[in-house]
Amino acid sequence: MATKDLIAASGASKISMIDISGRSQVARATLYNHFRDKSAVIQALLQAEIGRIIQEMQNVGTPANALEFLSRSISSDPALAGLRIHDPSLLAQLLIHSEHPLYLELARAIFSLTQSPSATGLAMRWLLGQVLQPVTPEQSRDQAALLVENTLF
Repeated sequence: MATKDLIAASGASKISMIDISGRSQVARATLYNHFRDKSAVIQALLQAEIGRIIQEMQNVGTPANALEFLSRSISSDPALAGLRIHDPSLLAQLLIHSEHPLYLELARAIFSLTQSPSATGLAMRWLLGQVLQPVTPEQSRDQAALLVENTLF
């Protein structure tokens, strides 16, 4: 959580292992025993966040509710907001890796809702768009419902 707070405040490129250590109140040696560098810390954060939202998504009910949950999670995430402000090029790089294991993990979770490759692709593009251009909670609800209705989940 400390790393996420730092990214929200300053972006990923401006934080260091010293910052992460200080904010998380973990000795630098301990931090380095678990992570080789800042990139490894950020990768672990991404993995934990994707895992968390997939698990929570699976407990919200209908496909429309699950997509709305994902949309709200993405649009309201403070670390993503920090990246949009401070590190837009890094954020763009993260979004183009559709073969990344975390991207594929999220796509599999969405496929479990849709049971359709084309609906999954459409939902993934919709959600990835929100990383760069967040939507309101009302838009999340309305767009998720339209997506489910128009793709025949």
